[in-house]
Amino acid sequence: MEAVKSLLVAGYSGFDLGIFSDNDPKVTVIKQAIRERLTAAADNGLEWLIFSGNLGFEYWAFDEAQAFRETHGIKLATLFPFETHGQNWNEANQLKLGLFRSADFVKYSFPAYENPSQFAAHDQFLIDNTDGALVLYDEENETRLHFLIDKLRSTPNYALDILDFEKLQEIAEDMQENNDE
Repeated sequence: MEAVKSLLVAGYSGFDLGIFSDNDPKVTVIKQAIRERLTAAADNGLEWLIFSGNLGFEYWAFDEAQAFRETHGIKLATLFPFETHGQNWNEANQLKLGLFRSADFVKYSFPAYENPSQFAAHDQFLIDNTDGALVLYDEENETRLHFLIDKLRSTPNYALDILDFEKLQEIAEDMQENNDE
């Protein structure tokens, strides 16, 4: 990945991936992929990781990024789309929301949801204020995430690192080989 100072993190929710527990073995593979990508970015001068406060890939990346705060001095920011983001989540997910709120910088784009154009405005703000993105996305499994991906791809000089299912499979196989040795 090209050198970036501020990296947006986005990707599928656990539900989109069919992962309903943080103890699912797939999460171990995803976290390994995150560590590899964050290590490379940190070694290239990364200063900020930017999140929107979504469960799934973003949450796992935030969890992994905590160590990079200590070892590389990377700062974490959560830019929620709405001040009310996550207010109706269950107790377990409220704890995860609390982790996002523990970032070095926390703000929101809008007080509350009013219309769908707010999502596009929030995405554009994130793009305008980052140099690149780490995204878990696969063309074969399109979700609403494709709106953000399309914007990222059409942004000139924007470093985009997409983890897809094929890359995750390679990481899983490497992990299995290392465990077999």
